[in-house]
Amino acid sequence: QVQLVESGGGLVQPGGSLRLSCAASGRTLDYLTIGWFRQAPGKEREGLSYIRSRDGGAVYLNSMKGRFTISRDVAKNTAYLQMNSLKPDDTGVYYCAADAVGGDWPGDYAFWGQGTQVTVSS
Repeated sequence: QVQLVESGGGLVQPGGSLRLSCAASGRTLDYLTIGWFRQAPGKEREGLSYIRSRDGGAVYLNSMKGRFTISRDVAKNTAYLQMNSLKPDDTGVYYCAADAVGGDWPGDYAFWGQGTQVTVSS
């Protein structure tokens, strides 16, 4: 069983930065694709980015490339989402998810973290 724990959320002013972490246990990241999603109040869960298990290649969804950067540290079994130039529209609960294959959609992932709140406000 894979367990995921997100951290790093919080309150940040517009234009600020946050780095989210997703610590995985139960399987190593070279066998897990890690995806980042977010859900704003009243909206569907939205895919942001994922990093592939085998080669560590990054895929950005919904025009997130440029402000968001996904990465991983296999030795720490942890994935990260660096978020820069944050806007109020980035407010929401951010989730990491894991799967042997993964993909663009929430249904592509078998395991989910509990989520971390990100609030962008002055």
